[in-house]
Amino acid sequence: MTTPQRRLDAAALKGLAHPLRVDILDSLTMAGPATASLLADRLGESSGATSYHLRQLARHGFVEEDPERGTGRERWWRMVPGGLTLAATDMREDRAAMDSTILVARQFADQRARHVDTFLRRGEAELGPEWVDSSMLISASVRMTAQELDQLTDAVEAFVSERLTPFRDREDPPEARVVALHVNAFPVVGVDGAGA
Repeated sequence: MTTPQRRLDAAALKGLAHPLRVDILDSLTMAGPATASLLADRLGESSGATSYHLRQLARHGFVEEDPERGTGRERWWRMVPGGLTLAATDMREDRAAMDSTILVARQFADQRARHVDTFLRRGEAELGPEWVDSSMLISASVRMTAQELDQLTDAVEAFVSERLTPFRDREDPPEARVVALHVNAFPVVGVDGAGA
């Protein structure tokens, strides 16, 4: 079963365009459902701030209450199932939406960099060599056209989606950990163009 991808529109992007909201989504994705108080502890924020931003995320369809947890006053929140797609091409006609797209994309990129940095600094000591040896950070560069890049990114997205399908919606083995997979493919800005 393929996990649905939500293509973010301008209204949703404006609802997401806040650093704490992106951090809340990341925390719910990486560590699972949580209350506003638990998120406040995880993120070093006040529970009032996390509660407010959770309600805003729910209003825009990013999170939902977890009906399997909580009692009365204790509200547990989880990510709405599925992935998110930011498409700058959808926002070109709306400058404010384009600015929100860039802001949210930068927040996600900063988050990824923090995860990689934490892994590099603490991975071996906290997880052991088996996890470090099974991980990889790949960097490659090649010259291609915009059309070739489009074909490559479509192929990589299809490949990753297919390979991750068996791991979704299953009972996790006891030794399973959250694994982040980041694949970046973009033209390098500031490097000479064709014929250089």
